[in-house]
Amino acid sequence: MTRRDVIAAPFLQLGRKAKPAIVGSYVMDAFPLGHKLRDHAAFPAAKEERKVPLVIVGSGMAGLSAAWWLDKRGYRDFVLLEMEDQAGGNSRYGESAVSAYPWGAHYVPIPNRKSPLVRELFEEVGLMVNGELNERHLCHSPQERLFIHGRWQYGLEPEVALTSKGREQFRRFDAKIGELHATGRFAIPHALGQIDPNLEALGFPAWLQANGFDAPELMWYLDYSTRDDYGMALKDTSAWAGLHYFAARDHDDKGPFTWPEGNGWLLKQLKAKVGQYVRTGEPVYKVQRQNGAWRVLTSKASYLAQSVIWAAPSFLASHIVEGAPRAEGFSYSPWVTANLTLDRIPKAAHTAEMAWDNVIYGSPSLGYVVATHQSVAMHREQSVWTWYYAVAERTPDAARRMLLEQPWEYWRDTALADLAKAHPDIADCVSRIDVFRNGHAMARPTPGFLQSAGRQKMLSGHDGLYYANSDLSGISIFEEAQYRGVEAARRVLERLGASSGTLRSTPR
Repeated sequence: MTRRDVIAAPFLQLGRKAKPAIVGSYVMDAFPLGHKLRDHAAFPAAKEERKVPLVIVGSGMAGLSAAWWLDKRGYRDFVLLEMEDQAGGNSRYGESAVSAYPWGAHYVPIPNRKSPLVRELFEEVGLMVNGELNERHLCHSPQERLFIHGRWQYGLEPEVALTSKGREQFRRFDAKIGELHATGRFAIPHALGQIDPNLEALGFPAWLQANGFDAPELMWYLDYSTRDDYGMALKDTSAWAGLHYFAARDHDDKGPFTWPEGNGWLLKQLKAKVGQYVRTGEPVYKVQRQNGAWRVLTSKASYLAQSVIWAAPSFLASHIVEGAPRAEGFSYSPWVTANLTLDRIPKAAHTAEMAWDNVIYGSPSLGYVVATHQSVAMHREQSVWTWYYAVAERTPDAARRMLLEQPWEYWRDTALADLAKAHPDIADCVSRIDVFRNGHAMARPTPGFLQSAGRQKMLSGHDGLYYANSDLSGISIFEEAQYRGVEAARRVLERLGASSGTLRSTPR
């Protein structure tokens, strides 16, 4: 936001026509506990001792996917420990009298045939039936729109007043992506494809310059895309990651799948399957070797395990796990998400049919998604808009300091100022704004990260402890989290000498 935007934002509320002030707060603020773990603060002694073959640490999509895969194949002697009171990581969601809404991930693209694990789960939960899409869960039309030059257009590639240079470069870029996609080297999960080490070591701007791409409209669109999927500016992204965003997906994708609560819908399906293993509100503060096994300590229990799956963010491991390598080369994008409760839809919104995903050209934010978009109600004035902002213009450390220092009112005003560019009366429509600040929301695929020594050490694991967070992929999306969780689960079963077809669980 510009300084002028932020200064002007409080005055937007003067137009609320004597309505009560907008209320709200920060939500899910777990950073004090995270800093306590980082700083090796003292925790109460455990009240319970348990022996269990496997402990999974972290109940984001990686940890839940590991549990899903183990349970489905008959192995059920494990626990899954979660620091926070709600499982799900970046797929957590909220609910109000108006609608459910996401706090992070809010859609899943249609999996192609190179994503067998995703398709296996989607068949189980009814998103696919014998390989065919369940259209009930597909995003309704219109899916996307862009506010540019004072008007809305459908689709996110700029078309209003597009220059001939911009049009030619968009066409040529699309052709290049088609060529890369046809090679089959770009896959999701990317471990099932082939990474070009030269592209991965190169910055995206250098590749674009070498290939003659510099049109302002295209540069904005590519920068929006890297901020959307990676939480980072184009200038900081590897060329491989910048191209992977486009080249790994099928171009005839009919998706995405989405729901009012975003990926919280998938979270609920997984919790229904493996929730019996999950212990929330039980942060792990130490994992140490003990006579060839692992002692996993929480304030509630002390677990003695043969193996551990570390599905929590990799950077935490060196602060908690004995012998863990430092997460050198790992970088994380800070994010702010605000959920705005609207008593009515802004007047300007009626000049074009509301889309699910709404983006403002030139804005540092990612725009907003409409939680009630999937509703079949003929007329609905109340809604919840989820506004996303990756703090990509600062270094990650500086952005995290900013998140800690700024009061809730700052983000209230910033969100209102941003949305007022397209909806001048937005402040008169909103009654509540809740804000979630996530200092380490997404892994950043910086140049050279996938080939870095720090990542290779994590991939190897050690002494029966296996790392499984999606940050190992450098891309924080559901498919990568699922793959990492399942791969760690496979390795655990191999180490325990158990065949997935003959395993028997220990009574719980």
